[in-house]
Amino acid sequence: MKKVLLGATALTLCAGFSPAAYAEFTLNILHINDFHSRFAPISQYDANCSAEDDAAGECFGGIARLKTAIDDKRAEYKSENVVLVDAGDQFQGSLFYTQYRSEIIAEFANDLGIEVMAVGNHEFDDGPEELAKLLDAVKFPIISGNTNVENEPLLAGRVPGTLVLEIGGEKIGFVSALAEDTDETSSPGDNVEFEDTITSLTTQAEALTSAGVNKIIALTHIGYSQDLRVAANVPNVDVVVGGHSHSLLSNTDENAVGPYPTMVNGPDGNEVPVVTAGAYAKYLGDLTVTWDDDGNVISAEGAPIIMDASVTPDEGYVARLAELQEPINSLMEEVIGTSTEAIEGSREVCRVVECSMGNLVADAILDAASSSGATIAIQNGGGLRSSIDAGEITMGEVLTVLPFSNTLATVDISGADVIDALENGVSDIENGAGRFPQVAGLKYSYTLANPVGDRISDVLVKGEGDEWVPIDEEATYTIVTNNYMRGGGDGYGTFAEGDNPYDFGPPLEQVLADYIAGLGGEYTPYTDGRITVIE
Repeated sequence: MKKVLLGATALTLCAGFSPAAYAEFTLNILHINDFHSRFAPISQYDANCSAEDDAAGECFGGIARLKTAIDDKRAEYKSENVVLVDAGDQFQGSLFYTQYRSEIIAEFANDLGIEVMAVGNHEFDDGPEELAKLLDAVKFPIISGNTNVENEPLLAGRVPGTLVLEIGGEKIGFVSALAEDTDETSSPGDNVEFEDTITSLTTQAEALTSAGVNKIIALTHIGYSQDLRVAANVPNVDVVVGGHSHSLLSNTDENAVGPYPTMVNGPDGNEVPVVTAGAYAKYLGDLTVTWDDDGNVISAEGAPIIMDASVTPDEGYVARLAELQEPINSLMEEVIGTSTEAIEGSREVCRVVECSMGNLVADAILDAASSSGATIAIQNGGGLRSSIDAGEITMGEVLTVLPFSNTLATVDISGADVIDALENGVSDIENGAGRFPQVAGLKYSYTLANPVGDRISDVLVKGEGDEWVPIDEEATYTIVTNNYMRGGGDGYGTFAEGDNPYDFGPPLEQVLADYIAGLGGEYTPYTDGRITVIE
């Protein structure tokens, strides 16, 4: 398989290509996105999966299952044309990444045989430095046409705009784009700029078309809704394979956000298939596309393959992960700070009233998201699974408190919706429901004797001079929470319906560890009356 890398506007570099041979051509596209270093299996809730639950067949994903599935599909297709692509966000999301950073990603990605990857926003989480290390280590191109890295010395000239692969005697072009707000959601630094998605992709596709490439795939990390926009507005793009929004497309799963593939009327008068495969390698995308003699897509069909217990993990990968787990076991024992007193995190307390663990976690996530404009934090009490004793705090204890691998999430909602969210949070206290809202940047009272929906009162937020003032029901507030709640979990539908949602911040356990470290390593638990129970 030959590879040719091109800049986003490299029309002259393409000029030497001869037109593709005209014949009906079929390509099998295997794809993943938003893997987020979930090398080990996950539960049905996308949380860490215990060995016992995995053995019982209750878990999904994991790099070992993914290896088996990819090898099986390649064997099934035999001599047919196959390409394996990654729509970005390999970085961040587990202790494997915390321990090994890009090293472990390159090892497995190379062995899987990924042939092209889009840059995801989380590839910048540790600055240009770690992305540069990944580029050093992988054996395949990582592309992003609207990511201008030419002023960043570590990346300049190393992130091509487009790629041409020769597969089965045909030239297959790839164009790419990354979410334009990556400078807000990650840490690319001042030297990296993100250009307009539609304009950039249009330029990239025109360059390939002028060079005689008439089969073009957009490999993007911009989110499903933006992928639909690309399909509808960018000429010459035949297929869109996306990531970023963690969207599952399926024709059978009731939780899917759309069909697989989603067909969009394109600007050339053709139908453009759009696919994306959820997240965390819980699914392997499998799309078969056929072009006619003129380079028009005449069929596109497939389905995401679920990585459940029916997929036998690759034994070699299982053994390798066990080796890599050993230092992580030591990481679990790593002391990240100390507490002067026990931090109360029991369900009996944190699902009913203000608790010191709730304050700690809410304070930590608000601190982490304040630079993004968040002024209010709401954390479900059910997401807090343990107390921490006085004395040393280990990473293992942090993971016991926050075991779900939830990520930092933000959303914009009105003050009235904040009140609605709080009403939901106190609506099932009688049954010890986990939706009870622990908060920061906010004060509220509730009356348990009142009927559900009429329990919240005296909601206050910080005004000028840090004075507490009544919440403005007409104003818009940026809320920080976790991705489970932001998606509507625990009844927080107001979050799911809010504006500018973003679910893919760092894991909460890492946020909490960093927060404690940022305090100098010593923490004194407290409650301060931010939640008042009216008898």
